[in-house]
Amino acid sequence: MLLGLIGAGIQRSLTPAMHVAEAGHHGIRLHYQLIDLERTPGSAAELRTLLVAARIMDFAGLNVTYPCKQAVIPLLDGLSHEAAAIGAVNTVVIREGRLIGHNTDASGWAWGLRRQLPDADLGCVVLLGAGGAGSAVAHAVLALGARRLRVVDTDRARAQALAAQLREHHSALVEVCATAGDALAGATGMIHATPTGMAAHPGMPLPAALLRPDIWVSEIVYFPHTTELLRAARALGCRTVDGGGMAVGQAVGAFELFTGLPPDPERMARSFRQLIDAR
Repeated sequence: MLLGLIGAGIQRSLTPAMHVAEAGHHGIRLHYQLIDLERTPGSAAELRTLLVAARIMDFAGLNVTYPCKQAVIPLLDGLSHEAAAIGAVNTVVIREGRLIGHNTDASGWAWGLRRQLPDADLGCVVLLGAGGAGSAVAHAVLALGARRLRVVDTDRARAQALAAQLREHHSALVEVCATAGDALAGATGMIHATPTGMAAHPGMPLPAALLRPDIWVSEIVYFPHTTELLRAARALGCRTVDGGGMAVGQAVGAFELFTGLPPDPERMARSFRQLIDAR
């Protein structure tokens, strides 16, 4: 079976190894190809060509990550209900020449939160980042019962568009805030869903002084496994959820879509932990 991951700066991704390991337990010989847009200048503009090539070469599917989760949508033959509602795709299944987009980021993030912080207070949650991953996480946290969501993004129009989309599908109060400081006033938790903190984009998504020990912090970046945000939050005494939960959770969903076989989530989580420790 052939699979691939399309994205920028993905050389350290652990998704390929997780899929290969789980496939081995099911007796599947799997090759998982990294298609790194940073390795070939101009390739981001050739996303359509990459999809056509995957279809011609009989790939079973593709994972899609930053910065293609929304750009890939008009190039597909169809979308799952969840991907259409979220407006972002991270998994493309190729069957009989048709490319169908799915989103396992939402279920993956929710799996990670329930596993690491099952009693998180969802009274008022702040979301930093309104891109493809942010959109998925927003739908997930509202589906889990968040009563109020405050969205912050450097692109205010993008934040407003996400807020409007969320209001169509959920009854919770969804607001757009100009700054993280405004959003965090009275908040019970915060989700970080931007590339800041990744190995290729080091740093903090907000001033550490804005954090408080009474809020929980969820990170979607998993490499490095302990980001500057998590380090600062833990130093203050915040309860945290690392990006590994979402990384494993989305892979669990994608594996089942690609293969039609039920993966073992805890086995995949152990595999991820071993890969992290080996790094």
